[in-house]
Amino acid sequence: MLALEIKVREPNTSVDALRKSGSMPAVFYGPKEGATAISIDALKFDRVWKEAGETTVIQLKGVGDVKEILIHDVQFHPVTSVPLHADFYVLEKGKKIRIKVPLKFTGVAPAEKAGNIVSKALHEVEIEVAPAELPHDLPVDISNLANVGDHIIAGQIKLPPSATLISHAGDIVVSITEFKEEKIEEPVVTAPAEGAPVAGEAVAGAEATAPKAGTPKAETADAKKEVKKDAKSASSKGGSSSGGKGGSASGGK
Repeated sequence: MLALEIKVREPNTSVDALRKSGSMPAVFYGPKEGATAISIDALKFDRVWKEAGETTVIQLKGVGDVKEILIHDVQFHPVTSVPLHADFYVLEKGKKIRIKVPLKFTGVAPAEKAGNIVSKALHEVEIEVAPAELPHDLPVDISNLANVGDHIIAGQIKLPPSATLISHAGDIVVSITEFKEEKIEEPVVTAPAEGAPVAGEAVAGAEATAPKAGTPKAETADAKKEVKKDAKSASSKGGSSSGGKGGSASGGK
């Protein structure tokens, strides 16, 4: 079992000075353990963290009895990703723990070789298990997925003897879906109807009938009135002239 040596950290200890000395601040707590501030070798913690993650039981030695713990939370430097602080959860002896365990997909699906898609819906499941049997991950063999529609559900994942599945047994973990190539439709260009004006082309006669750009509406209206007035005047003059000539001819006779 992985183990780490720890030391009690005094409340007034500067965390900056601690880190400069090669140590890292941390804390452990649990159902029957009060929160205790500790320090730990930074390089050793980094190695154990990379191997254990959050799902491997680790022993803490150096403060009271040996404690079996899980790494509960780690804070990292935003730029260098170096661990800055860790929380350790102390397990209660004889008690099962409820925890989410990552899934590890193994094998190659024949359906994928045939050009279809392996869709992974879940990447972890929740179980309740004795600490001694807590797995680092749970293997999911996909080598039997041969056809579109084949799938594996959470209830089919093999668990340790003491483990109980908390996630819904019917949840689909991985399935095979058909690969369909998307067709790119080209835009349809329609030719203008015969005789229809083309964009940017002047329509014959439009210039003669439409007022010139910039001509005020009032001027256009006045021009129309003048035309009507001249037409009326010409009509009136024509009537007088005709009547005069007719009168003279009639009188002569």
